[in-house]
Amino acid sequence: MSSQKSDYRLPAEWEPHAATWVAWPHRRASFLGNFDEVPVAFSKLVRLLAQYEPVRVIGSEAVLRDASLHLLRDGARVELIEIPTNDSWLRDTGPVFLKSEGDQQELVVVNFGFNAWGGKYPPWDADAAVASEIARSLGLRVLEATIVLEGGAIETDGEGTLLVNHRCIDDPLRNPGWSREELTAGLQSSLRIEKVLWASGDLVGDDTDGHIDQLARFVAPGCVVAARQSDRSDPNHKSLEANFSLLKKFKDARGRLLDVVPIELPPSIHFGDAQLPASYLNFFILNGGVIVPTFDHDLDGDAIAIIQKLFPRREVVAFSALELIRGRGAVHCVTSQQPVIECPEDENVSA
Repeated sequence: MSSQKSDYRLPAEWEPHAATWVAWPHRRASFLGNFDEVPVAFSKLVRLLAQYEPVRVIGSEAVLRDASLHLLRDGARVELIEIPTNDSWLRDTGPVFLKSEGDQQELVVVNFGFNAWGGKYPPWDADAAVASEIARSLGLRVLEATIVLEGGAIETDGEGTLLVNHRCIDDPLRNPGWSREELTAGLQSSLRIEKVLWASGDLVGDDTDGHIDQLARFVAPGCVVAARQSDRSDPNHKSLEANFSLLKKFKDARGRLLDVVPIELPPSIHFGDAQLPASYLNFFILNGGVIVPTFDHDLDGDAIAIIQKLFPRREVVAFSALELIRGRGAVHCVTSQQPVIECPEDENVSA
C-alpha cells in the first residue's frame, strides 16, 4: 500500500453518500428470540433509508429471494445484489472507502482482515470476502490491509482524526503480536489518517468488545457525542465514565481539544437473562437525515433532541431497534455508506 497519505482521505459519515449498503439477515443464531420479526424490522429500515438515498441489499440468491418478498421495491432506490454473506452486520464486514482529493476523484476500498470479532462466530469466510466483492461490483481498486478490523471499530472526523477503542483492535484474538505503536502506524498508513485517538469503555452484552460506534461518535470536526450512564449501580457506569473523562483530554489532528457532548443511555435492557448493548450512539448519518435507534424508553426523546440540536439541518428520525438489538447491534451496525465521488451542490448523486 502506498505510503502517500495526501492522495486519499477517509470521509466523515456526514459527507454525501452515493448509496447505503445492507446485508439481508438470514443467520437465525445471531438473534435472540423470534427470528421472523428480524426481516420485518430490516424491511422497515431499508424503506426508511430509501427515502433519503439509494439502498443496495446483498445476500446469496436464496437470501435475496426472501428479501424481495419483504421489501417494497421503489424503482432504482432499492437494488438487490448477489453477494453471499454469513451474517448481517455489514458495518463490520463491508468496505471502508477512501476518497481521492485530486481533480479526478476516485474511490478505493481498504480491505481489512475479518475473523468474526476475534473468532466468536464461525464460519466467516463469506463475510471476510464481502468488502472486496462489493468493490468488484463497483469496479473499484482494493487496497489490502494486514490489520484485522471491523468497520464499527473506527470513527473519523474526515479531517485526519481517527477515534478507536483499544479493546477491539489492540486485541490478541484479532491482531496477535502487534504493539499499540505498530497498530497506530498501520491504521495511519491504511486509512491515510494523521492522528489516532485510543478510547476505552464497553457495554455489557456487546460481543464486539466495545465498538466505538456504541460509545463515542464524531458529529462534526472537533465534536463528539459520548455515552454515559449516570446510575452508579448500573454495570455500564464505571467504564463509560472513564471513557468520558478520557475523551475530554483528547486533541484532534488539527490540535483542537474535543468538545464532548454526553448522551445518557437507557438502563439495562434484557432479553431473558441476557443484557443487551442498547445505545443511542448507534445512529446512522445519511443524506439529509440521521436515523437514531430507540428502545421504548423515556430517554429516547432526550437522545433525539440532543442529536437534532447537533444536526440542525438534517431530519432526525427515530427507529425502534428492539428487534435489531436482540442481535446485539442496531442501525449503524447494519448499514455501510458509499461516499459520493462528485456531488454538485445541494444535489444527491448516486454512483
